[in-house]
Amino acid sequence: MKLRNLPTRLATGGFILHSGLEKWNLPPEGAAGYHGMAVGAFPFLGKVEAPTFVRALACAEVAVGGLLLAPFVPAAVAGAALTGFSAGLVTMYLRTPALRQEDSIWPSQDGIAVAKDVWMLGIGLGLLLDAAPGTHHGHAHAHRALAAHPHEHHGSCHRPHPGLAHAR
Repeated sequence: MKLRNLPTRLATGGFILHSGLEKWNLPPEGAAGYHGMAVGAFPFLGKVEAPTFVRALACAEVAVGGLLLAPFVPAAVAGAALTGFSAGLVTMYLRTPALRQEDSIWPSQDGIAVAKDVWMLGIGLGLLLDAAPGTHHGHAHAHRALAAHPHEHHGSCHRPHPGLAHAR
């Protein structure tokens, strides 16, 4: 795990894991509330019993939270899980008019708790981008290599480092 990803993975993973653990033993009326909101956005979920749906949601949250918290899980894996999970939540937000101000994407008072899931989507996408090929800080590596061996060609730098121009 890259040190720069540690704060977002800890904060987001801890939050999601806790949310999943809280839902695990949710009373039937609480399960019905989560289920009803999900069915409004994804009608096919109406075929699933509310307690079963909430148990599956809790499992998904525990899994995603655990992936984010586990330091041995690559950023691409944790980012993909978080992006998929939060994309579903953002879709639910966008498909539920009561969560948004009239004719707007901005949240209503009732939608603030769900609208914040867009941050999780951004964090997931950030983890994916950070793990993507070509996004590593090769420029900094090239400068360190050039400084250590100024007379060798290093491939990633086509011009000498300004501070090392005298070495050529």
